[in-house]
Amino acid sequence: MYKINEFIKELILYDYILFGSLLLVFLILLIIGIVFRQKTLLAVFLIFFAFIILIFGSTVGYVEMHNYLFKNETTLTSQKKLSFTQAVVVYGRVKNVSQRDFKSCKVSATVYRFSGNEIKDYIKKFKPIVKMSIVEEDIAIGQEREIKIIISPFVYGGDYNVSLGADCR
Repeated sequence: MYKINEFIKELILYDYILFGSLLLVFLILLIIGIVFRQKTLLAVFLIFFAFIILIFGSTVGYVEMHNYLFKNETTLTSQKKLSFTQAVVVYGRVKNVSQRDFKSCKVSATVYRFSGNEIKDYIKKFKPIVKMSIVEEDIAIGQEREIKIIISPFVYGGDYNVSLGADCR
């Protein structure tokens, strides 16, 4: 329930416009499907298509719109496994390349196991060893910030990869 409340709290005007227009298209297609109920195949297709638009349109539309509106570049500059403590220090940069100022950016460093096999490495990205995040506030258009994330505790002894990503608003 907490994640749903957070999601709703972070919606912007464009999200409401997207979801409202998709709901309107859904209702129009649903009504047209009901009107053409005598032509069963057409009615079933319209109603099925309406549900597909409602589900996939809202999901894909939300993700793509936020990728466009809050476009950023993250660069991993270096990583260092500390010998005196169980930690990895990750250095990187976050740059605002969108046309909007960011109020906040959640920058995450994720550590994955590395095996050398492309297929296994792709699958292992879905279950990281550890993930740490920090929040950077107020990043202006074109501004670049240096970041440092300390991943602690880090007890894994094998080969690993570190990736850096940012979710900005």
